[in-house]
Amino acid sequence: MTTQAHSDVPHAAGVARYIPILSIGLLFFIFGFITWLNGALIPFLQMVCELSEIQALLIAFCFYIAYVVMALPMAKILEKTGYQKGMSLGLGIIAFGCLLFVPAALSAMFPIFLLAQFVVGSGLTILQTASNPFIVRLGNEESAAARIAFMGLLNKAAGVLAPIVFTSLVLSGLPDVNQESLNAMPMDTRTALINNMSVSLIQPYVGMAIALGLLALVFMRLSLPSINDTSSNEASSNEAASSGDTTQDKKILQFPHLVLGAVSLFFYVGVEVIAGDTIGLYGSSIGVENATTLTSFTMVAMVIGYAIGLLCIPRFISQQTALLSSAVLGLILTTCVLLSSNADMGISQVLWGWLGVPLLPNSVACIALLGLANALVWPAIWPLALNNLGKYTAQGSALLIMGIAGGAILPMVYGGVSEALGGQTAYIIMLPCYCFIAYYALWGCKKQSW
Repeated sequence: MTTQAHSDVPHAAGVARYIPILSIGLLFFIFGFITWLNGALIPFLQMVCELSEIQALLIAFCFYIAYVVMALPMAKILEKTGYQKGMSLGLGIIAFGCLLFVPAALSAMFPIFLLAQFVVGSGLTILQTASNPFIVRLGNEESAAARIAFMGLLNKAAGVLAPIVFTSLVLSGLPDVNQESLNAMPMDTRTALINNMSVSLIQPYVGMAIALGLLALVFMRLSLPSINDTSSNEASSNEAASSGDTTQDKKILQFPHLVLGAVSLFFYVGVEVIAGDTIGLYGSSIGVENATTLTSFTMVAMVIGYAIGLLCIPRFISQQTALLSSAVLGLILTTCVLLSSNADMGISQVLWGWLGVPLLPNSVACIALLGLANALVWPAIWPLALNNLGKYTAQGSALLIMGIAGGAILPMVYGGVSEALGGQTAYIIMLPCYCFIAYYALWGCKKQSW
């Protein structure tokens, strides 16, 4: 099945031809910023709401589960609004979610924070569904990979900035705190500090809501090329009708490489979120300073991994080899996390100490380096899983999107194991995840029948 879209973007003059792609690039930056803000928000709210680790990880759960729960409803809305209005609507929903942080911060009530996270995740669901087709179709097919790479780098760069900006805006006027130091404070001092921390959330989130609201209005007025899927949908329907196929939903499960790819994505998104969102929790628990910025280390590693992939695939290595290499590196680094010292800082001293970047305990440094292992998994699994699906490609894509549920469920499993066995030991749950990804790279992606 082929989809054709005609755009006047390539024929526009001067800077105007780049306005659509830069506009969508801005959206991808927003995806990354809001998504990886969770890495700072989780340890912060653990302190403010005095939560256990598994309770704190409900913040990630409510965010990522919105992708699964709201995917179909948002797709239906998008069919009625169209892509461009859908982008504006998504930005508006995210802005509303940011405003919900105001009553949540004033009351310090954790359920309101969770509701706000779910609303923000719902807005991102429609925003991603609307913007991803645009970047593929804004120009000719041969240059699509370059556009996707540009969007990916913007997304990950935003992930580097988000925890740093959060910490500078929310904690700038407060003493550096972590879970360990907070527990050691007298009750009166701790209560006063927690109240100040909670209120400090209001101004940044109101600012974000205003900026997103204004951006929603801008997107309503932008002149973006229209994308029409009607012809492709009709072609798909006619093809199915002519072949007598009335059970398409059931038949996609007959592709083992697709189903196993969806399972691999479930495990991948889970370990990606664990590496990005629990590093702050773990660092805070062992007394690392500025724990709310630790997600930035993981995201820098992902940016480096992404850049390596752009240079090497397919020029020097295949997508399958990249996926296997990522899984093996993930297994090695996870083992290092489990065995490394919380006192020695030798790894970060060698890798980035000479740059003047703050040093981390070896166990925390290995968690950050997992970003390097995770960077190429998503882009490698997708083409392998969708290979030779033909008219089932759209349904296959929907099944793969369901793999995002791993980002909701596996961090909760980490939280439960952490409370039972300790934060460092809990990273053991990532070993079977990387093993399955390695299996998919070696054999699962080639499996054509059950």
